[in-house]
Amino acid sequence: MKIQYLVPGPMSKGPMGKKEVLRRQALLNQWAFPGTEVTVVDVPEGPASIESAYEELMAVPATLKGIQEAERDGFDAVIIGCFGDPGLEAARELVEIPVIGPGESSLLLAAGLGHHFSVITVLDSLVAPQEQQAFRAGVLAKLASVRVAEIPVLELMNDIDASRRRVEAVGAEAVERDRADVLLLGCMTMSFLGISDEVSNRLGVPVINAGRAALKAAEGLVAQGLTHSKKAFPTPPKLRKKQSQPEEVLA
Repeated sequence: MKIQYLVPGPMSKGPMGKKEVLRRQALLNQWAFPGTEVTVVDVPEGPASIESAYEELMAVPATLKGIQEAERDGFDAVIIGCFGDPGLEAARELVEIPVIGPGESSLLLAAGLGHHFSVITVLDSLVAPQEQQAFRAGVLAKLASVRVAEIPVLELMNDIDASRRRVEAVGAEAVERDRADVLLLGCMTMSFLGISDEVSNRLGVPVINAGRAALKAAEGLVAQGLTHSKKAFPTPPKLRKKQSQPEEVLA
């Protein structure tokens, strides 16, 4: 099974660099089941990090192109490497292979693990978008809160222990004040800090790593021979018309 994890921004050219791309690839392969090969690829252009609806939309064109290339290159599934799932529905219209959004897949997982869950995100600018994600995923009734760590994405790795302490403090507030019985790390960089197990042990509730949840969702779909419904995500009519034309007309 070949799975691509597509970062919707030029991570290798930014502050984190190619080293972080390779580190995430190593972690994903460590989490994967035997027989699964995960390749991490970043897109050549787009925002350095996604912390707003504006930046999410900026990331979509290159992400859609990369997902189409992944299908042509023989990958069995693609994970969009951002909790906001930029371009998820559009991508599902364009390809036949499963396209996994870490936000959607981990929200659905959180809803099945308890009565109320809270998302821990990075900045205030993402609170409303993540509430909207819960609505679109059909789990808004179980969302206790979206709480903010107040650490920008590109600063999370500067002091991992400090980031872990802040996530733990915010998570404790969600458990104590919002009655959350499950916590979800609402940022992919946060999910690659290696802190979910420790925070879970300290707070006594499941803490979902969105990167790992997305990988397991992808493996599960491929193993079952399932992909998204084309009734739900049909090929865009104009593209369908082009595809049905003779090859010489398309040239």
